[in-house]
Amino acid sequence: MAHEHKLEIFRGLVKFKSNIQKIWGVLAFLCFITIIEVVLGIYKPEGLIKTSFLGMKLLNWIFIILTLVKAYYIAWDFMHLRDENKSLRRAIVWTPIFLVLYLTFITLVEADYIYNVFKEGFVTWDF
Repeated sequence: MAHEHKLEIFRGLVKFKSNIQKIWGVLAFLCFITIIEVVLGIYKPEGLIKTSFLGMKLLNWIFIILTLVKAYYIAWDFMHLRDENKSLRRAIVWTPIFLVLYLTFITLVEADYIYNVFKEGFVTWDF
């Protein structure tokens, strides 16, 4: 039995006539986010590099957030999570998001500790 997929993205704001058009629309959205990441990575705006938030540069936070948006949207549309039960969607999407946030927190705490050890300890910067 064939299952009809929803032909809309952004919670129904953009609607398509066929699955092929929807695939191209999602691809365009993902390319747009990737282009933003590449432009920010090449130009590195001074304000985003100097501004720090929770121990990390604001530019790095933007990269992490945009990467999570892309990963979520790939799973949502290309893996057809939109058509699954709410509990399965939450189990598949929320678990990696919490894992990424937790691992980011651990990395920031450990990096800050190592930085302080090198800065104030007996070992000097060797690189």
